[in-house]
Amino acid sequence: MKSVYVLCSLILLISLLRKSKADEAENNGVYIVYMGNAATSTNNHNLLLTSLLQRERKAIVHNYQNSFLGFAAHLTEKEAQDIALNPGVVSVFPDPVLQLHTTRSWDFLKYQTLVEANIRQTSAAYNISSSHAASDVVIGVMDTGIWPESESFNDDGFGPIPKKWKGTCMESKDFKAKNCNRKLIGARYYKARGDFSSARDRNGHGTHVASTAAGNTVSNASYYGLAMGSAKGGFPGSRIAVYRVCGIRGCLGSNILAAFDDAIADGVDVLSLSLGSTAGYGPNFQRDPIAIGSFHAVEKGITVVCSAGNEGPGRESVVNVAPWVLTVAATSIDRDFQADITLGDKTVIKGGGINFGELQRSPVHRLLYGSSVQRNSTIYDESDAKNCVPRSLDPNKVRGNIVLCENQEGLYTLKQKLSTIKQLGAIGMIIISDDARAVASASGSFPLATVNRKDGTDIISYVTTTRKPMATIRPTVTVTQYKPAPVVAYFSARGPSYATQDLLKPDVAAPGVAILASWPDNDSVVKLAGKSRPHFFILSGTSMACPHVSGLAAMIKAQNPDWSPSAVRSALMTTASQTNNVRKPITTNSGSIATSYDFGAGEVSSSPLQPGLVYETEIIDYLHFLCNIGYNVATIKRISSTIPPGFTCPTKSTKNPISNMNYPSIAISRFNGKESKVTRTLTNVESGDITYTASVEAPKSLDVKVTPNTLKFTENEKKQTFEVKFSSDGRLSGDNFGAIIWSNGKYRVRSPFVVSSK
Repeated sequence: MKSVYVLCSLILLISLLRKSKADEAENNGVYIVYMGNAATSTNNHNLLLTSLLQRERKAIVHNYQNSFLGFAAHLTEKEAQDIALNPGVVSVFPDPVLQLHTTRSWDFLKYQTLVEANIRQTSAAYNISSSHAASDVVIGVMDTGIWPESESFNDDGFGPIPKKWKGTCMESKDFKAKNCNRKLIGARYYKARGDFSSARDRNGHGTHVASTAAGNTVSNASYYGLAMGSAKGGFPGSRIAVYRVCGIRGCLGSNILAAFDDAIADGVDVLSLSLGSTAGYGPNFQRDPIAIGSFHAVEKGITVVCSAGNEGPGRESVVNVAPWVLTVAATSIDRDFQADITLGDKTVIKGGGINFGELQRSPVHRLLYGSSVQRNSTIYDESDAKNCVPRSLDPNKVRGNIVLCENQEGLYTLKQKLSTIKQLGAIGMIIISDDARAVASASGSFPLATVNRKDGTDIISYVTTTRKPMATIRPTVTVTQYKPAPVVAYFSARGPSYATQDLLKPDVAAPGVAILASWPDNDSVVKLAGKSRPHFFILSGTSMACPHVSGLAAMIKAQNPDWSPSAVRSALMTTASQTNNVRKPITTNSGSIATSYDFGAGEVSSSPLQPGLVYETEIIDYLHFLCNIGYNVATIKRISSTIPPGFTCPTKSTKNPISNMNYPSIAISRFNGKESKVTRTLTNVESGDITYTASVEAPKSLDVKVTPNTLKFTENEKKQTFEVKFSSDGRLSGDNFGAIIWSNGKYRVRSPFVVSSK
C-alpha cells in the first residue's frame, strides 16, 4: 500500500512540476532538496530529477548523487512545498547565502605548548614534532579558491599524487590543469549567477586560509616588512584540494553541498570551512548546508573543521554547532602592530593598526577632535561629529589636519569612517576603540592609529585643553613577545549553542588575530603605490583560526591514519591550554578570565599527537542526538548510511540525553541543584597497562564527584567508563565552569564542563 502511495505522490508531483511559464515566474529562486544518504530514495531522486528536466533542462543547478542524494533547482514556492511532501525527501529549503568568517602564530603555539608543559612538569606529554615530511593526507578547503602560483603551494619534495585520490583539476580560462601539482592536487569551482567560473582566487581569503592550514615554509615572508619571518602552514606535508564555493554573492548553500558531495567522493581526509551562517540560524539541522554535508563527511571518516563565526562577544553567537563538527574560536598571538602617536607635549602613545604613512616624525601637524570640526547642520549633532559619522564633519575644517574620532556610533564601521576622513582631505586619523586597538586594521599609506579607551581619554584631554594641539602618527612597526597573549578576540563568537545548551560550543580556540599568510599577486587593493605587489597579507577572523586547527588535524591524521574524526577532535580538545604567556589564565579582550563559552577547551596545542586517552563519539551518538532534538526514526534512516538494524530513538524518560553524548566536554543546562549524572567512556590510545586518576576543577558552590576515581587500562581493556555526579545546595545560579582531569604523571586529559541554571 505504501509503494502505491509513493508512486501516486510522484505522479502528482510530476504533473505539478509541468507548470506554465507564468506560474514559474512566481519565484525564480533556487531551492535545495535534500534526500538523505545515497543508499536510500534513489528511485524517488531519479523520478524527481527526470520530471524537472522534462519541464526545463536549466531548472537543475546541482545534482547531489556521489555521497548523498538531493539537488538544487529553480523552483516556485508552491513547487518546493509540493516536493517537500514526497516521502523520500528529508527537507526542502531556499538556497541560503553564507558568509566568510573573515608565520608567527605557529611559533607562538609551540612556545605556549612548552610553557604549559613546564607548568605541569610533564614535558614528555608535549613532545613537539618537527616533521613536515610530505604525506598522503589531503586537506580540502572550501572557500574563495586559490592562487596556485604562490610559493606556499609548490610541490618540491612531494611524491606522486596519492592513489586514493579521485578528484580533478577543473580547467577554466585562467586556471589550467598544469596549475595543479603534487601539492595542490585538486581544484573545483561551482557556478553562481553573475560570478566568474574558475577555481582561481580573486578575493584572497581562500589563498590565505589554504596556506595557513598547509602552506610550505617560505622564508623572509612579510607584508611590506611587517611580520617578517618564515611563513608556514600547520602541516606543510599535507596535500591541498580546493573547492571554490564562495564568490561575489557570498557562499551559496547549494554550492557548499555540491562541494561536500564531491569532496567526500574525491578522497579528502580533512575539510576546512572558514565560513558559515549568521548567529541564530537554525536550529533546524535539516536546513543547514554545512551541518548536512559535514554529517555525511564524518560518516565517511573525514574530520570537518569550521570557524565559530565573528559575531562575538554576544552570548549564543557561535555558529557551526553540529556535534560532528569541530568548531574553532579565535585568539591573539604575542605579536602587536604598533603605530606610535606623538603629541605636541612630547607624550608618546602606542597606538595600533597597520599603516605605511609618511608624516613628519615631529608633532607638527594640527590635531582636531571630531566635535571641533562639526558641520553646520540640523541633522547631525555633536555626538555624530565626535564619532566622525559620515557627512557630520566640515570638509573645510578637516582638510590638512589629523582628526581624532571616537567609535561609539554603531551604525557605521571603522572602514566607512576612515573612507570619509580620507575623502575630506585629512592627513591622518586617530580612532578611539578598544576593539579596533586589539585587531590591527590596514589603512595602506594613509596614517591611521587606533588607541584604547584609556589612551583615548588622555588624547581627548590634551586636545581639548591645549590652545593649538599638534600630533604626528608614525608608520607601523612589529612588536613581538607581546603580553599577555593569547587573548580571546572580541569578535570571536561565543557560546552557549543556540541549538542546544547541553552541547558545549565552541570546541577549541586558535590564533585568528593579525595572521600573515599567502595572498594573490594580482590584488591591487592591498598593494602600496609605487611598490611591488605583496605575496602575503595580514587578516583577522575565526576564518584564520579554523585552518590552524585543520592543519593540526591533518598532522594527527598523518600520524594516526586509523583514528576517527572524534578521536582527532578529542586529542585537540583534551590537550588544549588555558594559560597565557605570563602563566596566568587566558583572558578575553575585556580583561575577564576566559570561560569555555569563549574558547571551548582552550587554545590548541602545537603538538596534540600524544593525548593518552580519547573520547570516541560514535555515529550512533550523533543519531541519538538527532532523536533528542526532535527528528523521528524515519527521517534519521533517510539521513544516515550507517544506521544499525533495528535502530530506535531513546525513550523520552532518559535524563540529560544530549549531555550524556560521549563528547570531550560536558554541558548541563536548566540545573536546579538536584543531583545530575552523566557518563563518559575513554579509550586508551597508548600501548601497555596504564592507570589514570581523576581530579576536579569546580566552583565551591558545585559538588562534583567522579566514579570511579581511578581507571585502569590494559592491552585487552582499552575502554573504561566513568560517571560524573553534579549537585549543589540550591544556591547555584548562572553559568558555572570547571573541568574533569585524568592524569597519570605523563599524560593529562582535560575535559571542560559547564553547569547552568539557565
